[in-house]
Amino acid sequence: LGLYVFVGLFWLPVVWMQIQMRDLARQARDEGQPLPAAYFTLYRWWFAFGFPAFAAVLCIVWLMLTKPVW
Repeated sequence: LGLYVFVGLFWLPVVWMQIQMRDLARQARDEGQPLPAAYFTLYRWWFAFGFPAFAAVLCIVWLMLTKPVW
């Protein structure tokens, strides 16, 4: 259960980041401008948050498949 909470703590901010990145991309498109620096900053954070969350999901899958007895 702790891994599910861990994943949630990383993915909830990611959803917010994705919404912000979408809005920045739309604004840049509408204004005919390149993506702003804030987009790339959010992207780096989004990418960084993905690693621990994905590793935790892999651990959850491993636990479900192997069902270790501790």
